[in-house]
Amino acid sequence: MFFSGIVANQGVNIHYLDSIHHSDPQLAPLIICPGLSETAEEYEDLLRYLLPRRAIAISFRGRGKSDTPVTNYNLTDHVEDLATVIQETGLKSFHLMGNSRGVSYALGYAQTNESRLLSLIVLDYPAEHKQMSVEWAEDYINHYVIPTGRIKHIRQQAVKGIQRDSTTILLNAKLDLPVLVIRGLLAGSLISDAELNHYKHIYNNLTIREFAESAHDIQASEKQELYRVIKEFLN
Repeated sequence: MFFSGIVANQGVNIHYLDSIHHSDPQLAPLIICPGLSETAEEYEDLLRYLLPRRAIAISFRGRGKSDTPVTNYNLTDHVEDLATVIQETGLKSFHLMGNSRGVSYALGYAQTNESRLLSLIVLDYPAEHKQMSVEWAEDYINHYVIPTGRIKHIRQQAVKGIQRDSTTILLNAKLDLPVLVIRGLLAGSLISDAELNHYKHIYNNLTIREFAESAHDIQASEKQELYRVIKEFLN
């Protein structure tokens, strides 16, 4: 149903899905940055739900149909993946959404590209790019990626690269554009009260939506309401 594109970022092929052929060009598009182990294909239902608004979902390096380089998995590398897709699709202004770890990629882009953004959607992740511990990669692979069958979504080499290359970066530029922050209220949510207050401090035009029946994975627990909130905010 959707256009499947490949664009090269310094020799690394990045895959994306684009609903352009079914969309209304009068509606500003949305670009989606999936979570750490997610792929573009996992957002097909959201792309379909948002029609006739155009939406583009990215598979970052090491995920889905994108290439898996040996090195270069820090924030800058993921932001360049995003910027390459934006350039390829010819977008001048758009909405930008990040889910989980994808929030840091979206915010990383927003730090220096606010003029191109119409709004930001932040889905259950603080305003920082986190450094992963040495133990994290093996634990994530053996206790999450393999048992849940996500080995087909993210390669082990990518997980190890993220652990090796990631550094802690605060993403605290004060932006004036509209921002929607979404978080779960159950244990396991990745936005604490303190981190929510930080969002309130750095964003002047902030909308907050909280999901009482969700922890971190709101798409799994309250998907229809989540999609409704996203669509309402974009409209």
